[in-house]
Amino acid sequence: DEVGALTELRLLDGPNLYFPRPAAKVTLDVSRLHALSRAEARTLAAALGMPGARPGPAHTAFRQRFAVRAVTYLVRRLAREAGYTRLAVRARSGSDVDELVVAYPWKHAGKATALGNGVAAVLDSLGTEALATEIEHRAQDIRDAPVGQRPSLLRPKIPVVAVTGTNGKTTTSRMLGHIARTAGRSVGWSSTDGVYLNGELVEPGDYSGPSGAGQVLRQPGVQLAVTETARGGILRRGVGVSYNDVSVVTNVTADHLGQDGIDTVDQLAEVKAVITRITKTSGWCVLNADDPRTFAMRLDTRAQVWVFTRDPDSPAARQVLTEGGRVTTVLDGWACVLSDGTDPLPVVEVARVPMTLAGLSRVNVENALGATSAALALGFTVEQVAQGLTSFDPGQDNPGRMNIWSRGGQSVVVDLAHNEAGLEALLEILAGIRAPGSRLLLGVGTAGDRTDEVFVRLGELAALATDHVEIAHKQEYLRGRTVAEIGTLLRAGAQGAGVEVIAEHGRELDAVRSLVAAAGPDDVIGVMVHQDRVEIDAFLTERGFTRDSPESLLRLVERARG
Repeated sequence: DEVGALTELRLLDGPNLYFPRPAAKVTLDVSRLHALSRAEARTLAAALGMPGARPGPAHTAFRQRFAVRAVTYLVRRLAREAGYTRLAVRARSGSDVDELVVAYPWKHAGKATALGNGVAAVLDSLGTEALATEIEHRAQDIRDAPVGQRPSLLRPKIPVVAVTGTNGKTTTSRMLGHIARTAGRSVGWSSTDGVYLNGELVEPGDYSGPSGAGQVLRQPGVQLAVTETARGGILRRGVGVSYNDVSVVTNVTADHLGQDGIDTVDQLAEVKAVITRITKTSGWCVLNADDPRTFAMRLDTRAQVWVFTRDPDSPAARQVLTEGGRVTTVLDGWACVLSDGTDPLPVVEVARVPMTLAGLSRVNVENALGATSAALALGFTVEQVAQGLTSFDPGQDNPGRMNIWSRGGQSVVVDLAHNEAGLEALLEILAGIRAPGSRLLLGVGTAGDRTDEVFVRLGELAALATDHVEIAHKQEYLRGRTVAEIGTLLRAGAQGAGVEVIAEHGRELDAVRSLVAAAGPDDVIGVMVHQDRVEIDAFLTERGFTRDSPESLLRLVERARG
């Protein structure tokens, strides 16, 4: 049986990868276009108003590019015949030569759906019907289609901060929310963990998509909305609000590649940049200047630019200052703000911010700088920002992210490291609190929706940086893979570094039990946690471990430094 042209028709409710407003995304199988001879393809092009087209051989990149143009012309032609003029259309090739995505804004669900179906029907009819006749039939279908519902896009009446990035968005969001709460604001926050109001969970679940923004804005008395915005939500539904007052992008690194048509880090950066393109002109776009892909997002935003960097003399920082933007950086151990023509404005000593682990955690220094930038951009005072950052307790206010437990000289670091960059950050902390002569033990593992290469690399990183490696599987997050398959890949990575994995566990909790039993009195244990955090916290408490306070964390760092 022949496959129809329509693969998927999805109505995106908010700003998205293609347009800063609701759009229909139609994924098409264009194999019929590839099946045409060059002469037939040129005839089709002429009928669509593309004289002089060069289709190229079938099933080549040349024909694929021709297909993108041809489908764009087809959508516009069909819309025009149905009575809709000046329709914006964007199309791009998919990861497969026969796949193509076309998008156009929508105001009425019925009409938008009919247009997508009509395009697919015309492609299905190639070679069997006269093009003009088929287009007229499908245009009539669109005219006859019910109007349908309108997009439910929210126009916020309170300030909104959108935070995205591959790593650090949850920590940055939580710090920002804590600053606002400490300053007396009522704060709603949506995230992959759920919807929170003033730090209290009101709706569990993954709310990093557009529904999360709606849930936050409907909370009674909320004065500031902080929306954690994930890749998947942007791609599958769009952003949940029409604009934001401040956007924050922490970084862009390889993660979830090969999903939803996103195959490269550059494409992933394009997705993350959606929130910067809908930031108000009067607002601020806060970007990591040390990440080239993130820094480049300043070129496509209408907002004012505020960057953060650990290097006050970086070329990126100088450029932003020259262009009239602002920079949050570190001078003499202080987080401070630079503006052209004025002296540095000190905000807080980095070592006094518990989340930075006395400045040891590079990524959390960056997260603190990003939160500082966003809070000041919202109008909070320097004193309010400093008070919020210094009172933010990693154990209580940031569960699952770089939580450190100790018993005597032994420490356990629990962290939601889920990719290579996350593991590297975790390993940095383990090494930073390791006493001279002690060992590092690690429970490695992540969700199944990563490529083979990612699992191999995680195994290699674990083996190279630690003395003892065990695998901690995530049974609830296999996502199409098997435990055996993931274990084989992780072991292969470790073996490539000349190390054998000591043990393999079906649950993270079992891995922690094993690692604690194997550790010496001054050893440091790290575990990549995704599903058993609550059970692990309870286990560590039962075994006499306590969460490290900011003061005890500082002592751990000082001990490691001798």
